Amino acid sequence: MKFEIPNWLIILGGAGQIFTALIYPYIRHKVFDWYNDVKQLKPLNQEIAKTYGRYIQGLNFSFGLIAILIPSDLKNGTSLAIAITGLISAYWVGKVATQIAYYPMYDIPKKHLFKWGSYGMNALFVLFATVYTLLFIQNIV
Repeated sequence: MKFEIPNWLIILGGAGQIFTALIYPYIRHKVFDWYNDVKQLKPLNQEIAKTYGRYIQGLNFSFGLIAILIPSDLKNGTSLAIAITGLISAYWVGKVATQIAYYPMYDIPKKHLFKWGSYGMNALFVLFATVYTLLFIQNIV
């Protein structure tokens, strides 16, 4: 019996990735006070930090758009499908691993919204890692 990831799950993951891209500035500003921390860096390092923040936001949005617009192409077993799902899988698995390894050391503000928001965001990250890893495996099998 062949298992296939349903399109609705890929699209749901895509919508979640776009959500993370859109909510990212709010989290940086309200939860992490990121902008005040960045102001303490030298000007070039400020720009580098901002650029990487935009890369993350852009990748999340782009991965989501790909998932929503062409979910069937992400699971058709072509070389491109393998490459894209492998890339996105590595991205999200790396994010989850980083989240587990490093983020518990840091203190997130104790507001109820932020506590539940962190659970929700972590659940989304695990969903993305799982969906894309399964897509990658499905494509190479």
